This record gives sequence, structure tokens and C-alpha cells, in this order.
Amino acid sequence: MTEAVAIRHVAFEDLGSFAQVLLERGMNVSYVDAGKGRLRSRVERRSPRLLVVLGGPVGALDTDAYPFLEEELALIRARLSRAEPVLGICLGAQLIAAALGAKVYPAEAKEIGWGPVELSEEGAGSPLAGLTSPVLHWHGDTFDLPTGATHLASTPVCTNQAFAVGRTALGLQFHVEVLGSAIESWLIGHAHEIGQAPGVSVEGIRADTHRYAGQLESRSRTFLDRWLDEALA
Repeated sequence: MTEAVAIRHVAFEDLGSFAQVLLERGMNVSYVDAGKGRLRSRVERRSPRLLVVLGGPVGALDTDAYPFLEEELALIRARLSRAEPVLGICLGAQLIAAALGAKVYPAEAKEIGWGPVELSEEGAGSPLAGLTSPVLHWHGDTFDLPTGATHLASTPVCTNQAFAVGRTALGLQFHVEVLGSAIESWLIGHAHEIGQAPGVSVEGIRADTHRYAGQLESRSRTFLDRWLDEALA
């Protein structure tokens, strides 16, 4: 059975709507939790066809404080060098960018909450094309576009919201995988960050989740199916 492994940094930021897509494609889906043993060897012994690097509250370059990030970066570099499929979400996208030598740094402001992304011409012709409804943003860092990468999406705060490297590597700064039914875990887990973000509230995120999550869940599954058709070909 084809293996899909997701690196998970905090328990509530999981595969969300992506999990069902992977299962329906006949893939065996498992998680490797960061900070619990040797991350790279735990992933590589499973020989995954697909690696998904999920989000989390640490910085991609906080390697002194969180040594597991060095292993994670090395694992991503190795997969990129072999053109093995890797999908990065939020922190995962930042790690892919860093692995490719791009600068990762604090954005001019945090983006937390639901809002649209603007697709580039290339993005509009990519598997992201259907993601026209608001997505969930939850990040304070951004990154430069890696050399050789294709720019796919932006927002006024973060120019580089999505990028592709060939057919097999994709980084998304925003969240399309989140399930509306899981948002309470996000609100609890990120309570301090919400309290420190001007204009952001638990009530506002909850209301917008009710408004947008259902539509996003459907479109995110379509997006992932399209990308996997290309990445796993």
C-alpha cells in the first residue's frame, strides 16, 4: 500500500480534510509527531510516497531552540533533491522555502483569520484554481520565493502565499486543510496568539468558520486530488 506520512507539530493541526482524500486514493496515512525521537529516521523507515509537512507555532529557523528542525530540513532537502512529492502547509511551506535556501523572516503583520488569496496567472492554471473562497490564515512569518520556484498566490500582507517547485513540491502559507468541526481546538491552542493580535477575536474567527469552512472543505478536496494526480504521476 502507498504510504503517506504527515509530520505533525501540534496535535490539533492535522491533515483535516486531506485525510479522507488520501484514504480514498488507497493510501495508508500516518503521522510522525515532531519532538518525539529521531524525526528523519522515523519518517524514512516508512518510505513514504508522499510527505506532508503540517503547520505549527515554532519558526522554521528556530533550530537552536528546537533541534528537530535540523532533521526536518535535512529530510525535506533530501526529498526535494530526488523530486519526491512533498506538500508543506504554513510552517511546512516555510521549511520547504528554507530548505531551498530562501530567507524566512517575520512578516510586517500577523495574518490570523479567514480571508482570500490572489492567484497569480500560474496559480490560476494550477490545482489551486478552485480556491476562490476565503481560506484560513494563521502565520506571523513569511519567506522569499525560492530560486527556481513558481509563484502561485499572494495577499497584501504576504507576497508569497503559495509556490511550486516542479510538479512534486508545493508550499502553501495558508490553511486549506482545516475542518470547521476542528476550529475550537485551534481557538484553544492559539488562545494567547489571538489575544495578542489586534482586531482578531475568538468570536470573529468562529463566525467566519461557520460562514466559510463548508465550502472550503469541498474545494480543498478537489484541489488535493488535482495536485496528487500531478505529483504522483
